[in-house]
Amino acid sequence: MNSEKTDGPVSIIFDIQRFSIHDGPGIRTLIFFKGCSLSCAWCQNPESIKMKPEIAFYTDCCIGCGNCLKVCTEGAVSMQSDQRIAWDKCVACGLCARECPADALRLVGTQYSVSELIQESLRDKDFYDVSDGGITLSGGEPVLHSEFLLSFLPELKKHDIHILLETAGNYPFLMLEPLLPFLDHIYFDYKLPDDQAYQNHTGKGNQQILKVLHALTDRGFPLTVRIPVVPGINTESHQIKIICDTLHSFNIKDVNLLKYNRLWEAKIPRLDTRQKVLHISTDAVDYDQVTDGFCKHDIKAILSE
Repeated sequence: MNSEKTDGPVSIIFDIQRFSIHDGPGIRTLIFFKGCSLSCAWCQNPESIKMKPEIAFYTDCCIGCGNCLKVCTEGAVSMQSDQRIAWDKCVACGLCARECPADALRLVGTQYSVSELIQESLRDKDFYDVSDGGITLSGGEPVLHSEFLLSFLPELKKHDIHILLETAGNYPFLMLEPLLPFLDHIYFDYKLPDDQAYQNHTGKGNQQILKVLHALTDRGFPLTVRIPVVPGINTESHQIKIICDTLHSFNIKDVNLLKYNRLWEAKIPRLDTRQKVLHISTDAVDYDQVTDGFCKHDIKAILSE
């Protein structure tokens, strides 16, 4: 993680999560790439959407020392504002975060070279080996970092590590295709019934996503379709039927359903984001009914946490 200029491709990573057991087989390290081509209304990682590093302000941690005000060269800090940061002035240089003794200001996103990220990835290789685990690429949308991954993945594969990609598919397939020889499995998130629903809730249509899904299934690439359950948005019977019809057109017979949670809502006040709290209760959906809805249309649905 080097802020200095480096030779070769670099990428912005906003988190590295170790000892994960929910995002692929065995014990895994999750690498979260910054930047996404969708803006899902329920995005679990709103700090992942922008490609560049950004500042997050944790109000409950602030002790009011004023160090941030002293070091900011852009006039972006105000001690009179509950928000603390004037987002239109902030250039995310990170000076305020480095000087904050309470960790109330944090720089989200760190630049990594290929060698640096390989080093981070290999720290827990012993755990991958004994558990048949590995590395999971997440985000954000990792495939937006295709140029970096074309250098990173071959180096990682030299160490015989299982690599899983989590993707939403909204990019030209040409960005993904050269990565496939180095991937063992793909978790493909398919979110909504149709193009209009995608436009309404993610800001983009689903045509490019369907092209990528078609290309993967046509090649027989190992993948698992995952559907984030969002009450009222993709849980009604007619919505489930449309999703199932789409899956059948690709000869997909089973899906993983991801339970809705509201943990992301706590992140919204910390960031410069347009994302709004949806005020959807986690109790607003009968998961058995949703699962049965898929089964009714001959799609086996497994509910995951």
